[in-house]
Amino acid sequence: MPAVSAVVESMTSIDKAEPEKANGDDQEVACSIPQPPSDEISTIRELAFMFLMCMSQLLTQAGVAQTMVAATKIGESFHVADKPGEVSWFAAAYSLTVGTFILISGRLGDMYGYKLMYVVGHAWFGVFSLVSGFSGFTTSAVFFDVCRALQGMGPAITMPNTQAIIASYYPVGLRRNVCLGIFGAVAPGGFCFGAIFTAIFAQFSWWPWTFWTCGIVSIVLAASSILIVPKHIGNKQAKSFDWLGSVVGVSGLILLNFAWNQGPNVGWEKVYVYVLLIVGIVMLVAFVYVELHIATDPLIPRVAFRGETGFVLACIGCGWSCFGVWLYYQYRVGDLIEHESLIIQAVEFIPCGIVGVIAAIGTTFALRKFPSSFIMLMSMIAFFSGIVVGGLRHWGQTYWGQHFVSNILQPFGMDMSFPAGVIILSAAFPPAQQGVAGSLVSTVVNYSISIGLGIAGTVEYYKTKNMPEGLDRTKHGIRNAYYMGMGLAGLGVVVGAIFFVKQMIHRRRESKPTEATPDAEHP
Repeated sequence: MPAVSAVVESMTSIDKAEPEKANGDDQEVACSIPQPPSDEISTIRELAFMFLMCMSQLLTQAGVAQTMVAATKIGESFHVADKPGEVSWFAAAYSLTVGTFILISGRLGDMYGYKLMYVVGHAWFGVFSLVSGFSGFTTSAVFFDVCRALQGMGPAITMPNTQAIIASYYPVGLRRNVCLGIFGAVAPGGFCFGAIFTAIFAQFSWWPWTFWTCGIVSIVLAASSILIVPKHIGNKQAKSFDWLGSVVGVSGLILLNFAWNQGPNVGWEKVYVYVLLIVGIVMLVAFVYVELHIATDPLIPRVAFRGETGFVLACIGCGWSCFGVWLYYQYRVGDLIEHESLIIQAVEFIPCGIVGVIAAIGTTFALRKFPSSFIMLMSMIAFFSGIVVGGLRHWGQTYWGQHFVSNILQPFGMDMSFPAGVIILSAAFPPAQQGVAGSLVSTVVNYSISIGLGIAGTVEYYKTKNMPEGLDRTKHGIRNAYYMGMGLAGLGVVVGAIFFVKQMIHRRRESKPTEATPDAEHP
């Protein structure tokens, strides 16, 4: 996950808008977010507080790494290591629920309190991390997939509420900038940290230990946060919950994602697969209708369905689905073709963490100098170039060739697209709904990773369906999966270019009246 420093800009608009609403009706007052002084707690407690916030980011990304790194080892435990469709579910199930439930948990945080949801999220994540590890005593891959999906609901609860806690506690200023920047910069390192520890456990002990360790740490964090996180953060807003939209939307997302990831597993000729796909699409269309015409307090603000937001979410969807393909098949190549140890594969990914921090910090300053659409376009180019360089490399080539270059390029796509997306949506959303912007972008990010794996898995399945078992079949399937990732990234570049041109034309049109009457504001 990328840096969220751009949220600072969006929070500024909230604080500016609140004084104007101070004398409004009760509902408007309920939407305001109190800003307690940041010196309310001691320095030591504040450091512990920020440590807990950053651990949410670290554990979320470590959860992604758990099945990326040890996919083959886990597949061997469930006797599905030779079935790419089954193996891809290990990662897809986690990203599916993270992406699907973020919006709902963000609204629940508004209603019941951010701290409460933070504690619940870590407790949930801890319990189902432990259960995911105990699934190693079974032989059911399906049971493990279900556990992974339930595990993913933990980060879906903690991530939006962690962002809300930081932004609600710190007043607008340097300290909030620094804290949000640190929170975002932890993400690349979180994946590397999770990858290294997963590799150690899987190679020298047993892969369930990575889940048990993660679960224990998460439960300790939940208990610690009760004492360390300040009590009065944010305000319980008197908003109704969009039950109809939530049920229809979540059901549609789950069915659509399930169909795409089950297709490579059993084949699209199975009737139930494409029936679920059709039902999922119908439910998502119904969700849009409910949000636009029925819901009085919609889960997604109506402004999200018009204007520039469509271009932004399309770019993010294409780029991050490409990233999911790139990341998953990086490890499959290292494991199945180049026969590298899990630890070596994890260490090779360390440059991504370093570059990710640089990209996150650089994007914070770049957004002040360049149009957000330009940053978005550059991020799409980074996604595309990264997967082209990595996907076309000669396997067996030295790591310092195309593999290393690919690891340098991809993080720029990740850590440029997310903050750019947040700031664009924040500008489009009304002040009282700014928190939804980051949640909506996070939803698209995580959901796209899962969908991308399903699409690439489908290509791999049908390109190798009639080939004999062996290394040539594996190579052919992985190479074609990479081609699919390149296509997704290429589509992102096209959409990003259209968005950039559209925004430039719009800005030029807006600037013409100002240029014609330069003294209009000073008669």
